[in-house]
Amino acid sequence: MASYYHQDHVRVPSGASIFYEVRNEGEPAMVLCDGLGCDGFAWKYLKPLLERRHRVLHWNYRGHGQSGMPSDPTDVGVAQACDDLRRVLDAAKVEKAVIFGHSMGVQVALEFQRLHPQRVVGLVLLCGSYGKPLDTFHDTTLLKRALPLMRTVVEKFPLFTARFNRLVMSTETVVELAISLELNRALLKKDDLEPYFQHMARMDPVVFLRTLQSLAAHTTRDHLPDIRIPTLVVGGEQDHFTPAHLSREMAELIPDATLLMVKGGSHTAPLESPEAIGHAVEVFLASLPAKQAKQAKAPRKPRRAAGAKR
Repeated sequence: MASYYHQDHVRVPSGASIFYEVRNEGEPAMVLCDGLGCDGFAWKYLKPLLERRHRVLHWNYRGHGQSGMPSDPTDVGVAQACDDLRRVLDAAKVEKAVIFGHSMGVQVALEFQRLHPQRVVGLVLLCGSYGKPLDTFHDTTLLKRALPLMRTVVEKFPLFTARFNRLVMSTETVVELAISLELNRALLKKDDLEPYFQHMARMDPVVFLRTLQSLAAHTTRDHLPDIRIPTLVVGGEQDHFTPAHLSREMAELIPDATLLMVKGGSHTAPLESPEAIGHAVEVFLASLPAKQAKQAKAPRKPRRAAGAKR
């Protein structure tokens, strides 16, 4: 495949300038949708693998990474992300895509496919939920109940909370706590996680919490049985952010979906088990033409990817 690289920004009606980058040419493109508060750290190993054979597009949400802020910092969420993605694909001249989503990106991918089914030929859904993630975060609603108070404080004292956020997210202690309490220390390299906290330290807390509020209210569960394109669902057995049972449920509800449960995997499974996930993705993408030709007519139980735990 001929090497090609291009990066640009798309100005959207909110006033934000949306960053995207494209490597290689051809269709369908592999489109990478990040998690909340992320600017690409989760794709460290998968992105180069995809770029060997495919056109790959990665972009940043409003107020994330190299994308600008909307004129109204509360003008963020799943609906806005889907509209921005459509504009990015148009600018990059991408007609057909396999949409990859990690964490929040799963909700964006599913909603985008619902809105623009003609542009999506496959889905790869990693460590995310079909919707309302605060109802299942750590299998408790504690964060959901705390969100209104958090938002009130942040929006009343935006400058103070932004400074506090930078201070806290820049400390070594936070990184160590996250690895010890939420992720799999035996599998995750500390250097692979640090870019997330560096990015979070720069984020506007208002954008973060308003986007989180949108995720908390959004769901595509009713749409899952209507998805008639090849889909790979990847979950982590030890994921506390989006518990493993959500990945299993999602794969059961999407007709003919393939399910990979990563042994010992947490919310950062793409960084913890890049070989297993990379292999599953390669097999999935290689099978796309046959899957598309088949176009399953009735729901089936999800097939398990090679190496998946039964």
